[in-house]
Amino acid sequence: MTKGKTSAALLLFGATGDLARRKLLPSLYALHEDGLIPADLKILGTARSAMSDAEFRDIARAALAEFLPEDRKNEKQLAAFAERLFYQPLDASSVDGFDALAEKLGDISGGLSIFLSTAPFLFGPTIKGLSHAGLTGEQVRIGLEKPLGHDLASSSEINDAVAAAFSEAQIFRIDHYLGKETVQNLMALRFANMMFEPLWNSNGIEHVEITVSETVGLEGRHGFYNDTGALRDMVQNHMLQLLALTAMEPPADLDATAVRDEKVKLLRALRPVAGDEMVRGQYGSGAVNGEAVGSYTDDLGEASETETFVALKAHVDNWRWQGVPFYLRTGKRMHERRSEIVIQFKCVPHNIFAERGGKLSANRLVIRLQPEEYVRLQVMAKEPGLDRDGVTLREVPLDLSLTQAFAKARRRIAYERLLLDLIDGDPTLFVRRDEVEAQWRWIDAIRESWRESGASPKPYGAGSWGPSAAIALTERDGVSWNE
Repeated sequence: MTKGKTSAALLLFGATGDLARRKLLPSLYALHEDGLIPADLKILGTARSAMSDAEFRDIARAALAEFLPEDRKNEKQLAAFAERLFYQPLDASSVDGFDALAEKLGDISGGLSIFLSTAPFLFGPTIKGLSHAGLTGEQVRIGLEKPLGHDLASSSEINDAVAAAFSEAQIFRIDHYLGKETVQNLMALRFANMMFEPLWNSNGIEHVEITVSETVGLEGRHGFYNDTGALRDMVQNHMLQLLALTAMEPPADLDATAVRDEKVKLLRALRPVAGDEMVRGQYGSGAVNGEAVGSYTDDLGEASETETFVALKAHVDNWRWQGVPFYLRTGKRMHERRSEIVIQFKCVPHNIFAERGGKLSANRLVIRLQPEEYVRLQVMAKEPGLDRDGVTLREVPLDLSLTQAFAKARRRIAYERLLLDLIDGDPTLFVRRDEVEAQWRWIDAIRESWRESGASPKPYGAGSWGPSAAIALTERDGVSWNE
């Protein structure tokens, strides 16, 4: 894997926000406790709120007390971690405070990594401020948390602003799904096992399903989500990255350039989605996990045309995947929380058991990302018996439970890996600009189709698997969603 020089300092924008409290600070503490970051790494948090280093450390301790697993809590290590933390208030909309930020950071000749999580309208001013204060040199790299724009034009504007101060090699665009252990295992499954790759094409695979479903509603993200919708919130980044890793050609090695080159080729091979290959939905009232919940309109407080559900039938126009549909669906207030990739193989060409009553089902590979993590291959086996009345075949799961198979290995959240790679300068799991632009071109074409049709999102009951049209999307091809 590609790797740069390890940074001596980390600058966290939005250091008092929800993402920092829930994910970033616990991840950094875990890396600290395990000795994976340099002993002298300085962590400087910044946000608009005025507070001292001591007050920021108190906020961090409270966040770790709430969000760290119990087996991670070590008073000596917590105290040592707190000593790494410093704070500088900053209004990022003005360059005025950036000199004080640079002064608080001190000497950055040992390398600086910046984690930038901010509202899109602040990207430009923040980059100008960093540049003004001398915090954009060759020894600096910057991690960008989404949202990076709302279409190709706005994304390009943000990328242009960042590119004015940083080279592409210094820019680390974050998609936290790429840090998930099971997503990493998708690469190992495909490229470290001889049995799969010869079948991983249109000769062996009938179709692919990718599902990312949530049971939650808006969760306080009213303004952001209503301006964004399911297509841009989930499909544009997470789901297209999962599709790319599932379908890309084998890279020459795990070098960042080789991996990302193959993903870009795949994304550029996506066929524009036809009007009858897409479904928009919006949840109505219903019950989730036995509890009554309101509609999207109830949650938002006003009527809206924003979609909370999307189902798509995608096609990859290349030799490997010609004729293989990729069904994508994602939504809020659905039946259960689930993220998975399902590889449906074709049936064997001839059933030798037919005359004895044996019925076959095609093999299916399920790669579950959350809430549990496993890889399950459904294979056909004969039920034990003397077979006097015929042969009985049934599906049997061959399970690789990552939780059980690697029970002694510590489970890590995605941001641990991504923050460590940012600090170490390994860009493999980060998204390159041409990837982002290829994703937006495909998404923008879908949104333009919606605008032209003028159709409202189809309603679906909270606690269901989405609108009936999403079921019809697959059923007319003789396919059922994996539920």
